[in-house]
Amino acid sequence: MLQVKNLTFSYNKTPVLKDVSFAVKPGEHLSIIGESGSGKSTLLKVLYGEYDTLKGSVFWKNEAILGPEHNLVIGYDFMKYVAQEFDLMPFISVEENIGKFLSRFYPEEKQKRVAELMKVVELTNVAKTKVKLLSGGQKQRVALARALAKEPEIILLDEPFSHIDNFKKQSLRRSVFKYLKKNNIACIVATHDKEDVLGFADKMIVLNNHKIAVHDTPENLYKNPKTALTASFFGEFNVINNAIVYAHQLQVVDKSNLKATVIKSYFKGNYYLVEAGLEDKTVLFESPKPLPIDSNVYLKTSK
Repeated sequence: MLQVKNLTFSYNKTPVLKDVSFAVKPGEHLSIIGESGSGKSTLLKVLYGEYDTLKGSVFWKNEAILGPEHNLVIGYDFMKYVAQEFDLMPFISVEENIGKFLSRFYPEEKQKRVAELMKVVELTNVAKTKVKLLSGGQKQRVALARALAKEPEIILLDEPFSHIDNFKKQSLRRSVFKYLKKNNIACIVATHDKEDVLGFADKMIVLNNHKIAVHDTPENLYKNPKTALTASFFGEFNVINNAIVYAHQLQVVDKSNLKATVIKSYFKGNYYLVEAGLEDKTVLFESPKPLPIDSNVYLKTSK
């Protein structure tokens, strides 16, 4: 497994990561979330060996992962890293990019592997297209497939679907994470998108103030968010009587102690998100229909 113990890293004097410790088992999916600048991408780079640590250690099974002070060539055969910048070869085709580092001595196996991965990332229809002609989202999918080509034991993904439009994102996410599980490939995903986490991640880490604020299953953290930061990742929420209450946990009732005045209703598809004034603050709740502006409603928490 991956063992990270007391990891501390700094670009200058101020630590970006401080005393970070966690473990990832083979085949396990760990999501890392946090605000921009919280250290998500930096953590992946440290785990990959791109940087040297100030303190602490990183091991995959019995092998220490070390930085450029110890290695002339960054990276290890058992680990792949897909950054937000794609280091692809623009003047060769999609299938050539994916198979670039596979052995030429077994052409049939190579072609079969490339075809399998193009199917996983849904790029079979552009197999012969030069990468320079692809969209940003398509390039991201080529980078994913190429990272998987040599069957790593663990893969690090930095915002892996950020360039991909909504028409493809849902099915692609299912396809990639299903493939990783099926092949027992551990993955660590730095993301700002709850859809990368819910339904896929086994564990989830929230980075805040350079440290791990919470580390638990997504289900536990969704149902019992300890902080406003955690709740905000999952959806719209309120703080009422010092308790975190999601918008869907507030209901309109005939009478209660919570009297609010409607400010605006936002269409969200199968419901409306209603913004209302409650005493000196704003609250958000869900409604099956839009509510008249300036109308009064009574609210009750279903938590």
